[in-house]
Amino acid sequence: MSLPARLDRLLTRADELKHLLATSDGSQIGALSKELSDLDPLVEKVQELRAAERARDEAEAMLADPDMRELAEAEYREQKERVPVLEHEVRLMLLPKDAADERSAILEVRPAAGGDEAALFAAELFGAYRRYAESRRWKFELLEADENELGGLRYGSAEITGKGVFARLKYESGVHRVQRVPATETQGRIHTSTVTVAVLPEAEEVDVQINESDLRIDTYRASGAGGQHVNKTDSAVRITHLPSGVVVAMQEERSQHKNRAKAMKVLRARLYEAQRSSLDATRAADRKSQVGTGDRSERIRTYNFPQGRVTDHRIGLTLHKIDRVMLGEFDELVDALTTEDQAARLAAEAE
Repeated sequence: MSLPARLDRLLTRADELKHLLATSDGSQIGALSKELSDLDPLVEKVQELRAAERARDEAEAMLADPDMRELAEAEYREQKERVPVLEHEVRLMLLPKDAADERSAILEVRPAAGGDEAALFAAELFGAYRRYAESRRWKFELLEADENELGGLRYGSAEITGKGVFARLKYESGVHRVQRVPATETQGRIHTSTVTVAVLPEAEEVDVQINESDLRIDTYRASGAGGQHVNKTDSAVRITHLPSGVVVAMQEERSQHKNRAKAMKVLRARLYEAQRSSLDATRAADRKSQVGTGDRSERIRTYNFPQGRVTDHRIGLTLHKIDRVMLGEFDELVDALTTEDQAARLAAEAE
């Protein structure tokens, strides 16, 4: 179907919804209102495009009038440049939406290859994501942070709450490579380490049905930097989802009940992501290739401290501002990845 025909159908549907809302007996008002609300931004953009097309055509027609030619030329040039910009914006808005894009997310960061240096960078990267969340006024709630004696992170997870969190962070899933001289290095040699990042859309109970009979729940005494109080009671919780084999452990809270609730939240997110992936084989393959095993050769991004640069290998983008990125300024990377993804999807639709 051509773009003009698709837009005509969209405008017709918006008019139908307005009529149905005006004549509804009330039983469908909620669903109709939501559909119209979802369409409204696109309808406004389409109307803006149609107005620009009319202005362009009218100005073109006036070019034949010597008295109006000079004025018409300026208007014609302006609208001729504006129409393709608006058309591109409309095409982007017509792309199928990822149902999870508007959701909050679960962030998981783990060191991979590189020992203590990988754990130290994992802690720094985890902190950078926290600062990024704060800059966007999202709520960053720590779920679990298992630190080693050097302050490195063996595992860290957080719930990041806000509108569109997953849409902004989903491209962070994968292997992140760091090249630098570790603080423990006495001979000034550059080491290479890797950290894996997983970003999961937060799932509601209605998204994933979990039967209690499918769970094995173990409790044990927490260890690490939790304090003496956690070692006196079995406050830590390990939940195993028997059908899938997914295991989630949580010990951050003093309360066993709170640890169980957090563990269930992470378990639900992992199972939801597995469901999404199973419905789309291509997406599952992409995720596997991005996250991989944490080997040094598998990477989506490199943080080179000696050269002060960050390179995203998926789109070939290099920023010479590693200090700003580590302070949580990810927007330039995220915007570029989003644009590249949109361009690829537009190209696929055009085939």
